[in-house]
Amino acid sequence: MYLTIRRSSTHELEIKKSRFICHLSRVADEEQAQAFIAGIRKQYWDARHNCTAFVIGDDQRRERSSDDGEPSGTAGVPMLEVLRRRGVTDTVAVVTRYFGGIKLGAGGLVRAYGSAVSEALDEVGLLERRPVSLLAVAVDHTRAGRLENDLRAAGFAVNALTYEPDGVRVEVGVPEPEVTAFHTWLAEATGGAAQAVAAGRTFVEVPV
Repeated sequence: MYLTIRRSSTHELEIKKSRFICHLSRVADEEQAQAFIAGIRKQYWDARHNCTAFVIGDDQRRERSSDDGEPSGTAGVPMLEVLRRRGVTDTVAVVTRYFGGIKLGAGGLVRAYGSAVSEALDEVGLLERRPVSLLAVAVDHTRAGRLENDLRAAGFAVNALTYEPDGVRVEVGVPEPEVTAFHTWLAEATGGAAQAVAAGRTFVEVPV
């Protein structure tokens, strides 16, 4: 499981007359992240800086940042550090700065860019994405209705029922830690007449 933002969002703060506008977006890969960054830079072409950071992958494996002309290490790195510290992934942040005429110094820039991302995350909220195994159960037509009811009564998520000439395919979503227990439950519920086979993997999203 991992954390990501609930949706795309924009949050602005002003520090010593400089405007810091943080744009957040969910992304699935680096290509989407770079496309979002390019779009923000095009939209805010007149800003002095559009600094960036992104983290991608359920293990936070892929990450990059850019100071975009700010002193080295004062913008992209603190932005990235906020994403890391909060455990957020599949997320890109772009902080647009309109200079207000008052220099903030290196420490002030680090705090400003980090705060822009942190406040934006607080405002938009986070989701926990939990891995779910998809399992397919094949049963005959006479058992399908009862099995569906039993699955729902036991708290399992029935994703789809596919009716075919020789039977019914029931697709069930089971949290990964509960897969072994599901196989045991299924054997008991059907008297060993049905078995489940792996049919893929997905995620469910839970607000945190």
